[in-house]
Amino acid sequence: MTMDYFLLLSSFLLYVVSAVEETLMDTKWATTELAWTAHPETGWEEVSGYDDAMNPIRTYQVCNVRELNQNNWLRSDFIPRKDVLRVYVEMKFTVRDCNSIPNIPGSCKETFNLFYYESDSDSATATSPFWMENPYVKVDTIAPDDSFSTLEEGRVNTKVRSFGPLSKAGFYLAFQDLGACMSLISVRVFYKKCSTTIANFAVFPETATGAEATSLVIAPGTCVPNAVEASVPLKLYCNGDGEWMVPVGACTCAAGFEPAMKDTQCQACSPGTFKSKQGEGPCFPCPPNSRATSGAASICSCRNGYYRSDTDSSDSPCTTVPSAPRNVISIVNETSLVLEWSEPRDSGSREDTFYNVICKKCLPERGMCSRCDDNVDISPRHLGLTQRRVTVRNLQAHTQYSFEIQAVNGVSNKSPYTPQFSAVNITTNQAAPSAVPTVHLMAASASTMSLSWLPPEKPNGIILDYEIKYHEKDQGEAIAHTMTAQRSNARIEGLKAGTPYVVQVRARTVAGYGRYSSPADFSTNLQTDPPKSWQEQLPLIVGSITAILVFIIALVVIAIVCFRKQRNGSESEYTEKLQQYKSPIVTPGMKVYIDPFT
Repeated sequence: MTMDYFLLLSSFLLYVVSAVEETLMDTKWATTELAWTAHPETGWEEVSGYDDAMNPIRTYQVCNVRELNQNNWLRSDFIPRKDVLRVYVEMKFTVRDCNSIPNIPGSCKETFNLFYYESDSDSATATSPFWMENPYVKVDTIAPDDSFSTLEEGRVNTKVRSFGPLSKAGFYLAFQDLGACMSLISVRVFYKKCSTTIANFAVFPETATGAEATSLVIAPGTCVPNAVEASVPLKLYCNGDGEWMVPVGACTCAAGFEPAMKDTQCQACSPGTFKSKQGEGPCFPCPPNSRATSGAASICSCRNGYYRSDTDSSDSPCTTVPSAPRNVISIVNETSLVLEWSEPRDSGSREDTFYNVICKKCLPERGMCSRCDDNVDISPRHLGLTQRRVTVRNLQAHTQYSFEIQAVNGVSNKSPYTPQFSAVNITTNQAAPSAVPTVHLMAASASTMSLSWLPPEKPNGIILDYEIKYHEKDQGEAIAHTMTAQRSNARIEGLKAGTPYVVQVRARTVAGYGRYSSPADFSTNLQTDPPKSWQEQLPLIVGSITAILVFIIALVVIAIVCFRKQRNGSESEYTEKLQQYKSPIVTPGMKVYIDPFT
């Protein structure tokens, strides 16, 4: 305990609160005789007097200075100790100066002794305990600061002494006179305690001092309402003089509460203010675009349309999404495109604006647009752009596209709405078409060939016409012939009979010709006037068969109709005849006659 005491004294600034004195006994309170026990009876004498305020008091005096070997004892009543460990005795007294008393022996004293005796009950008598040191415990010899003579008024001395540790239910005080001329004006017995206090937002209860003057009694603390522990353990030391010192641990106001009443309370933040973290700081007004409609707010909620990102602190302002990019410029170069734009007019009060470029391929004949496929290359990238320029490649020629340039920021993912954007519609330039896929021979004679083919997979514009290149297989391309066709079929004439030919076809747009199709080998027939091929006769055959089927179906339909009419007529005649034989209703008094000839 002693080591702890010196360590604590060497720590930071002491937290000092005035001590509280709790009185156990005070002779000034007496309204009747004290009737303390005196031994011998010729020693101490109880008399009435007045204090400085002229209030009546009960005092004891003794003045047997002319007699030798004085040993006068005065014992108080039993004083309960109330579980305190150390008590203090305040004594007010006057002492006659021995030199002012003539004709006295040398045994005259100007001091007296203070004793105490512990007991678990009020059991002392006139003879017990014995009037001597041990069993009585001596506290101190009390000497006056001032004494008086016959020529001046008595000067009141005040002395305070303490003793302990006490362990029994109570104690007696005893005063021993060894030959003084004195008056014991008043005696007050009390103990010291540290009063209830608040330190570092923690409440520490009233605590009695320790058994020794140097004792430090630990008092545990609890946080005041709306405060939380900032460091533990919470304790405060009560020293022997009843003063608090050296707080250990601390509490601090919780989030939503601020210090008040000289840091002894934590009061709620008023509406419109907040405090996001625990600590000693005050409440602050809500950040821009946020509000706190009730008190004790630890966070201000964002107003409609404003948000905080996941990385924003709870005390940061609320922000919103940016407006659309401005001044979109597009530069088309055949099947590539450069897009540039300006920053939004409103950034949403944020500095983390970036951009997304969404490519859509449009089909005007269907009135719809869909996302571009992965072949379209947007450089440097199409999402999360920080620069305001991209290059788009691998677009299809003569195709309509729509590009959306979105402006987004750190709170765009908090908004229920799609990002604001600016759109630009472009149509790529026409280009040479792709190659014709395959050439088919539809019919051939000794001098002609009928050809057909599919359009290019990528026309890259409007197909103006097709060029057919052909030559005899044995002669090579050097003497090839060409012809044009407006549709995807053609008839080549003036060919040699029974001769193989190599045929290729290519398409043309305003941008020029595309690549030729792969070479296809076809041969003319050997006959001079060959019969028509079955392919040429196919329409006639199909038409004849169709006519025959239509005629047969018509005959069947007519037959069915006639049959149904004939059947319906027979049933009607039978029904009419049957009605003639139905029995009429017979009433009483009537006879039925049946003609046998009908």
